[in-house]
Amino acid sequence: MSTEAQRAPVPPRPTYPYRPPHTHPPAETPAETTARLRPVRTRHPFRTAAAAVCVVLGLGLIGGAATGSWLISDSSADPAADSAYTVGREAWHSVPVDTLFPRTLKGDGAGPGGADRVWTRIAVAPDSGCTGALDPLLLKALRPVGCARLLRATYTDATSSSVTTVGLVFTEGDTGAMRALGSRYAAEHLDARTDLMPRAYPVKNSPAAGFGDRQRASWTVHVLTEVPVVVFAVSGFADGRKVADPQPAEKAMAANATTAAAQAGLGHEAKGVADRVERGLRRTVADLTEKPE
Repeated sequence: MSTEAQRAPVPPRPTYPYRPPHTHPPAETPAETTARLRPVRTRHPFRTAAAAVCVVLGLGLIGGAATGSWLISDSSADPAADSAYTVGREAWHSVPVDTLFPRTLKGDGAGPGGADRVWTRIAVAPDSGCTGALDPLLLKALRPVGCARLLRATYTDATSSSVTTVGLVFTEGDTGAMRALGSRYAAEHLDARTDLMPRAYPVKNSPAAGFGDRQRASWTVHVLTEVPVVVFAVSGFADGRKVADPQPAEKAMAANATTAAAQAGLGHEAKGVADRVERGLRRTVADLTEKPE
């Protein structure tokens, strides 16, 4: 047998359709799938309560501070008070002189024993500063509030037997300064010191022609706090007699007072004129600061 005849026939290889090789994406690492989280501890009840207490205390302190600030706030922060001070400080040149010092003052029940009084204005002094018009010691006492302007007028009673000079010192002080001065006057009784007695304003050819320092018999000084003004008045005899023992109005008005000033009712004169001028000033400033509804 031939070699070719001896070889067995080789069956043909089967054929398969072509498929592309399967590709796999790169394996993901744990770092790319998630981030490491910090472990969350279980909240302790005591810590929760403590945090709540801190919040409440913090709110309480804030509220308390706000309340305290409101309670201790000065009246100068009050717009109405600021307005009254602004208007009052300018009243010396914005308000007519006949309003500040009326030509006639009625003092119903203002005399000794409740007797009625009427005072007539003799003259008004030119507005000025305080230097020279006030005693140096009085000027020193008023220095903490300053002196913006001084207005004065002199009155006589219906019988022309007494004369009284009334004055308005318009200061530069704020509410705190005026209150401090008022407290000092009250605590140290400065209104009763003869060396702090206001000066008179004499008027030529009038019952007050001889009304000088030695003729002063009684006086009063009042530091206002609603407006920056110090009101004073000083009285004496119209005949120009000298007074050796002047007495503050409060003491001269006492029932048991026996000084010449007291016997003549000059304490009532000073207090009565000062009170009515002060009331008029307060009323005027209040009207000017009143807000329309």
